Amino acid sequence: MSEDVDGQIGAVAALVRSTFLVNAVYANSAREYGLTQQQGQLLCVLMPQPYGMSELGAMLGLAKSSLTGLVDRSERNGLVQRRPDPQDSRAVRVALTPRGAKLVDEFYAETCRRVEELTSGFAPAERDTLAALLGRIVADNKVPTVFVEPDRPR
Repeated sequence: MSEDVDGQIGAVAALVRSTFLVNAVYANSAREYGLTQQQGQLLCVLMPQPYGMSELGAMLGLAKSSLTGLVDRSERNGLVQRRPDPQDSRAVRVALTPRGAKLVDEFYAETCRRVEELTSGFAPAERDTLAALLGRIVADNKVPTVFVEPDRPR
């Protein structure tokens, strides 16, 4: 049992339950912008720059066929476009369209606001501690940069 009598939960339960919470916030935000959760993730990953399909597959943890379907649907919706890779004539890079860039800017800002709200009851020092501890987990596990900090340059 992960809950103690005083209402505290252990690290494992806290991480798993917080993942569900953040995923729900992200999914609700995506839905309100007419996106699936995976489309929202794809657009956020593409914010800083275009990527090749193999890079995207690794970052998003998707098999080639799943990624191809996601990019196809996003392309049909006018959110991304495939461009020839300047280094490899056989490959393509996926980039945001102007419509996709505008939509993801709004989606990103609103999603960041909603996730930030989750810690609204924390003191600044508590937020810093949480960020430092979670940052260590992310760094130690070499999690790809799929979502950048809102106040950092993209």
